[in-house]
Amino acid sequence: MKYIFIACISLFLYSCGNNPEEDHAHDAEGNHVAGDVPAISKTVWTDQTELFVEYPAMVEGKISKFAAHFTSLDKHQPIREGSVTVSLVKGNSGIRNIAEAPSSPGIFSPALQPKEAGIYNLVFDLKTPEYSDRIVIENVRVYESVAEASENVEAAEEAGISFLKEQAWKIDFQTAPVSKGEVYDIVHTSGVWQAAPGTFKTIAAGANGMVNFVSENLTEGSQVKKGQLLLTLSSEGLSSNNMQAEIAQAKARYDQAKAEYERKKELYEDRIVPRSEFEKVESDFRVAEANYRALASNYGAGGKQIRAPFDGFIKSINTSNGDYVEQGANLIAIGTDRSRLLKTQLSATYNPSKETIANVWYRNDVGDWKSALDSGGTIVSVGKEVQDGKPMIPVYVKVNYLVEMPEGSFTEVQIALGQAETGIVVPEAALLEDYGSYSVIVQTGGESFERRPVRIGKRNGKSAQVLSGLQEGDVVVTTGNYQVKMASMSGQTPGHGHEH
Repeated sequence: MKYIFIACISLFLYSCGNNPEEDHAHDAEGNHVAGDVPAISKTVWTDQTELFVEYPAMVEGKISKFAAHFTSLDKHQPIREGSVTVSLVKGNSGIRNIAEAPSSPGIFSPALQPKEAGIYNLVFDLKTPEYSDRIVIENVRVYESVAEASENVEAAEEAGISFLKEQAWKIDFQTAPVSKGEVYDIVHTSGVWQAAPGTFKTIAAGANGMVNFVSENLTEGSQVKKGQLLLTLSSEGLSSNNMQAEIAQAKARYDQAKAEYERKKELYEDRIVPRSEFEKVESDFRVAEANYRALASNYGAGGKQIRAPFDGFIKSINTSNGDYVEQGANLIAIGTDRSRLLKTQLSATYNPSKETIANVWYRNDVGDWKSALDSGGTIVSVGKEVQDGKPMIPVYVKVNYLVEMPEGSFTEVQIALGQAETGIVVPEAALLEDYGSYSVIVQTGGESFERRPVRIGKRNGKSAQVLSGLQEGDVVVTTGNYQVKMASMSGQTPGHGHEH
C-alpha cells in the first residue's frame, strides 16, 4: 500500500475564500497526533488529455494535496504551461483551489480541505495556451476520520511494470485506445508509381528559333512556379523563318486590314457597299488580327518566351541550350507530384473489380502505410483479362496528394478485398512479436503497465485485428513499447522520481 505521510508543514490553501489551516491533527490539548493517510491514485483519459493523479484519501477537516500529472495526448508530452482548478462538488455547492502553473513540467499541485464527509465529484479544469479540458472523477468519498479512511481504502495492487511519467515524457512515447474497426481480407503485392493523366504537360515550340536557357540550373527535377520564364526561342540573325520579320509583316497586314475594315464598316452602315463585300473585309481583318496576336503572344526581349504552365517540377528536357528547333518541336515537360497513378496488380484468381476492392494501402517514402484512397483518391480501372505469360490483373489507383517517391519507383502495396468485418483492432505498431507469438503493452494506470499476450487475425499493415487478449477501451502503448518491455525485463522497479 502506498502512503503519504502528512508531516508538520504549514500549507496555505485558498479554497472558496477560506483561510489556510495547518495540515496536521491535534488532540484536545493541542498536541500533535501523527497519522498515516492512505494514498489513492486515479487515471482518466479524455480525447485530448491523460490525467494521472495521486492524493491522500480525503478526510473531513484535513488538507489533501494532489500530485496531478497532465499529459497532452497529441504528442504525449507534459503540460508545461497553464493552470489547473480542482473542485470538490456535491449538488450545487463545493470548494475549489487553483494551481496557477505546474510545480514541475506536467505536474500540478493544488490542494483541498473538505469540510464535511460524504460522496462528491472531483473535477479538474485544465487551461493551457493550446486548449482547455475538463476531467471528472465521480463518487469520490470524503471520510470522517483517518481511521475510517484506513479501513475503507483498498491497497493498490502492485504494478506489473512500473514506468514513471517522467520516463515516458523524456522519450518518444504514445498510447492509443483499443477500439472496434473494420478489417478485410488483405492481399500483399507491389506497385509502381506513374504520372497521373493531367498532371504533366509537354510544351512545344511556338516558332522556329535558337533555344536559350534562362537559367543555368534548368535541369530535370528542378522546381518551377506557374508563369516562371524557362527559356526563349530567338530567330535573330536568321535570313529565313525570322520571328521578328514575321511579326512585323503580320503587324503590317493587321493594321492594313483593320483600316480597310473600319472604312468598309462606315460605308456598309450608310448602305453604300453590299453586305457580302463588308463580310469579306471583316473576315480578312479577323484572320489578320488572330495571326498577329498568335505570333506576338509571349514574345519579348530575347525572342519567344516559354513559361511554366503551373507549379511543379521539370519532368524532362528534350532540347539543349543553343539548339535550333522548328515550330511544334517538343521542348520541355512540366509535371506535378500532387497527384500520382499507382499501378499494381492482382492474381486473376481473386476475380477483382472496382466494386470488390475496398481499399489500397502503400508504404510511403518513410516506411509508413498510407491509404491511397484518402483525399479523394479513386480506383481508376481494373483490368478485364489476362495475357499469356502474364496471369495478373492490372489495377490503377489515383492518389490525390503529395507523393515523395519518384516516378518509376516500386512500393509495397496491400489491397483490401470483399466485405469488412467489425472487430477489435489495434495499431500495427502496438504489436510485439516473439517467435511468431504476439503481445502488447497495456497501460493499466498512469505509471503501471502489463505485457499481455494477444491472438491476432487479419492485418492491413496499419491495423491488426485482435481475436483475444484485449477489450474495447483498453489503452495500449504504440510508441515506446520496447522501452517499457525492457523495463519489465530489468527485474527492478525504478525509484519514484516525481518532483511533487
